[in-house]
Amino acid sequence: MPSAILLAALCASALPVMAQTTGRIGFVFTERLMTESKMAKAADAKIQAEFSKRQKTTEEMVAKFKQMSEKFDADAPRLADVERTRRARELFDMEKDVQRMNREFTEDLMQRKGEERAAIAQKAFKIIEQIAEQEKLDAVLQEAAWSSPRIDITDKILKLMDK
Repeated sequence: MPSAILLAALCASALPVMAQTTGRIGFVFTERLMTESKMAKAADAKIQAEFSKRQKTTEEMVAKFKQMSEKFDADAPRLADVERTRRARELFDMEKDVQRMNREFTEDLMQRKGEERAAIAQKAFKIIEQIAEQEKLDAVLQEAAWSSPRIDITDKILKLMDK
């Protein structure tokens, strides 16, 4: 029994210390920074302009492949074996080219988006540090299951990013 009393006394004496060490925190919805800031919108427009021609070319190649494939399916019963084999091989090669083109397009697009997001994140991080120092925050969280609107500093960061 004396050890239980000692443990209770230790816990009670720690409460004032714990209350003094709790700090102020802020919370940032990083996805909002990546989608709502002027910098993010400009990056999206830039990427769209950069990749639109290539996307159109890819879509045209996919449409051409589908058209040729449908034509082959319709013509195949009437074709000689040699011609059917030749056209099937052409379609197979074209399908590989379409898949490669789509894969390269997607990879390049994702890489560019990643580069732009990294630039946005770098600027946002500097602003987060600045706000944390100004408001004397001890921590700024980016991920949480739930956060109070009281600690949300996302709008402040967006305003500073958009200057």
